[in-house]
Amino acid sequence: MSLQDTSNHSNCTAMSDVLNRIGDRWSVMVVGTLGRQGTLRFNELKRLINGVSQRMLTLTLVTRTIYPEVPPRVEYGLTELGKTLQHPISALWDWSSENHSSIMDARAIYDARSDAAAAAEPRKVAYVGS
Repeated sequence: MSLQDTSNHSNCTAMSDVLNRIGDRWSVMVVGTLGRQGTLRFNELKRLINGVSQRMLTLTLVTRTIYPEVPPRVEYGLTELGKTLQHPISALWDWSSENHSSIMDARAIYDARSDAAAAAEPRKVAYVGS
């Protein structure tokens, strides 16, 4: 099934489903980190990705391997499908890093313009008669 035809509603729904799953904050961070670091234990991932939970890891393209040791050792790695995302996520990661300061500058300019425009507008006050 080709999803190229975006005029087909079911194709758009399928693409939205996939992009919502891989485009969320945690999936990008987890795939990016595991793609660069390899298999990691949960505490290592938590240290590298501030705020990630075990629940978020189970929703992403990650394998969870439990080793029967005392205490149990659990490692996370990318699934085969997750590995196919390494290149696109890495490119997005690099683009974000290269353009972060320009994006922050553009946001500051936009915010300053919005604040100036809001200050220039006359204030409307509504009174309720008694």
